[in-house]
Amino acid sequence: MNGGNYAGKYIATATTTQVKTGAGTLVAIVVGTTSAGAIGIIDGTSGTTVNLCELQASILPGTYEFGVTFSAGLRIVTAEASLITVIYK
Repeated sequence: MNGGNYAGKYIATATTTQVKTGAGTLVAIVVGTTSAGAIGIIDGTSGTTVNLCELQASILPGTYEFGVTFSAGLRIVTAEASLITVIYK
């Protein structure tokens, strides 16, 4: 995760979170505690249809690096109350 100028967004509830609007890069997702619900990653500013990636329910804690760009915005859907931090720029 070299390159600096990162931002982070902590999510701790079952919700849909608009992390960023506009183009950017999803650097990583740090998973602390997971629940029995998937974590959806969306390039967009509305809706809940996953189009970038989905982390499976009850995924192991750890840092999942992506380095993937998005154009419309970064939206995260947590189906259950997992504790995650989204790192982006």
